[in-house]
Parts: sequence; C-alpha cells; structure tokens
Amino acid sequence: MFDMTFTTTTTADGFLVQVQGEIDYSRSSELRVHLLGLLKNPVERLVIDLAGVKYMDSSGVAVLVEALQMQRKRNQRIILCALEPKVKGIFEIARLHTVFTITATAAEAAVV
Repeated sequence: MFDMTFTTTTTADGFLVQVQGEIDYSRSSELRVHLLGLLKNPVERLVIDLAGVKYMDSSGVAVLVEALQMQRKRNQRIILCALEPKVKGIFEIARLHTVFTITATAAEAAVV
C-alpha cells in the first residue's frame, strides 16, 4: 500500500492538483474532501494530474465524476492528464474517456 498525497498549485484560471499514490476506498474520501474544498468557489479550470497514480478503484472514479458534475453545472472545466495505462484502462472500460477531457500532459491541459 502506498500513501496518497497531492500538491495543489494555483493557476491563472483555477488549480492544478498533482496526485501521487493509490486511490482506493480507504483514501478516496481524502481526495474528495480536497477537491470539493477547492470547488467551493467557482474555478474556470480544474486540472488533475494523475501521473503518480498507479492504481485507482471505483471509489476514486466516483470522486472524479462528482467533481466533473460540479464543474459542468457551472459551465466550467475539469481536465484529467497524464493517466498511467492501468488507470486510463479503467476510464476506457467504463467509457468515461468519452465524458472527461483527458490530455497527455498538464501543459496540454492548460490550453484545451
């Protein structure tokens, strides 16, 4: 088991959240609290960099879907970037890659 950590950077139009570790049932609530805290006030763009996430279960996906729903209600964006192959596979199996904007890098996410 790996601890989950995240680093949040303020950007010109929102936040970049870099997540490290595994997002599973025992850790997803921590990520949820963090993301929902950032979204208390509207932000134009929330970029979530998942390059450091080697494993994510359905509870982690549910947290990201909840953040997506919040952003969409406000006509604002959430972009996932740098997904590891296993994590990207989860989104593809669930067809969530058609719902989320997913980019290869954080730099690319800043301009889509």
